[in-house]
Amino acid sequence: MKRKIILSVAIISSVGVWFGAAAVGLAQNTLKEAFKEYFLIGAALNQNQIYEKDKKSVEIVKNQFNSVSPENILKWEMVHPSLDRYDFAASDRFVEFGARNGMFVVGHALVWHQQTPDAVFKDAGGNLIGREELLKRMGEHIRTVVGRYKGKIQGWDVVNEALNEDGTLRQSLWLKIIGPDYIAKAFQFAHQADPEAELYYNDYSLENEAKRRGAIKLIKSLLAAGVSIKAVGLQGHNNLTFPTRAQQIAAITEFADLGLRVNITELDVSVLPDPEGFSGAEITANFALREKLNPYQKELPNEIQKKLADRYAELFSIFLEHHQKIDRVTFWNVTDQESWLNNFPVRNRTNHPLLFDRKGKPKLAFEYVIKAAKDFSKNKKNKR
Repeated sequence: MKRKIILSVAIISSVGVWFGAAAVGLAQNTLKEAFKEYFLIGAALNQNQIYEKDKKSVEIVKNQFNSVSPENILKWEMVHPSLDRYDFAASDRFVEFGARNGMFVVGHALVWHQQTPDAVFKDAGGNLIGREELLKRMGEHIRTVVGRYKGKIQGWDVVNEALNEDGTLRQSLWLKIIGPDYIAKAFQFAHQADPEAELYYNDYSLENEAKRRGAIKLIKSLLAAGVSIKAVGLQGHNNLTFPTRAQQIAAITEFADLGLRVNITELDVSVLPDPEGFSGAEITANFALREKLNPYQKELPNEIQKKLADRYAELFSIFLEHHQKIDRVTFWNVTDQESWLNNFPVRNRTNHPLLFDRKGKPKLAFEYVIKAAKDFSKNKKNKR
């Protein structure tokens, strides 16, 4: 008890002192333990982690998390690279890793406008195929992939990022060839393949009102059609100012009001300035590297560490306040080293968006997140 008190005083008095004593008192503090009464805590894994080559990150995953998502290996281009060939080597290892460690396993993502081979949409002559043929290909893909992991993958991001920023349907080839009902069809195929699996719609920037209005309209249409959908995934690609507290609460409560659960599916907090006018997580964005856009190449200054910690504390305080609506909070990657934000929306930057630094050490943000859970639990007990 004394050790914890000393640590908390050090944090208050000097952020810098914390880094010299980061390991003190943390051995018994894990994310999955801190939040076990409220929601699952997950991480997205890359291939090196799935094959357990990245020993540092794998140890963190086993110690800290009770849910795993695949960063890329279940996306169409990797698991089904050509029309006549599937490659389940990495996804089998991923599912086995989750099962062996007693984790809730998530599949990501069945239908998306990105990372899907062009051949899926074309015939042998390179021309776009018709509605019925594309539905046939979609159904075959979903039945094969979901069917292989029936009872092993507990939840699926069925459709990913189907909306524009204004809330209208994205003009993807799925929409252009099949029509708006491609989304409902994808959910129907997935439910047929594994009736027990949880099915999700997943998207970014749903905290923005226009996009959220579009998502609510979409979800209502799916529910009216009798589609089996368990939850909406709020990706949570955030920064130090977005979303606001009001935006985050609105996104959670308004989807929950539809009778759905809410997942935070791809959480990270960028600390870097982005190009003027850019927002969101559209992966095709690619801006030129400039020095002012990459200010923390050597290390993250203590004042920014503190801002990041405060930001995570604010977000988790909201998640905890609304925990009865939330099933899972998943971080997108494990340490700063492998974060996709090092290359998005500007390549070759040094971002610091997660709870563990490039050496796998817990950051001040980690301690603040743990503290948020402990404070919430303490206040909850005091109110009884």
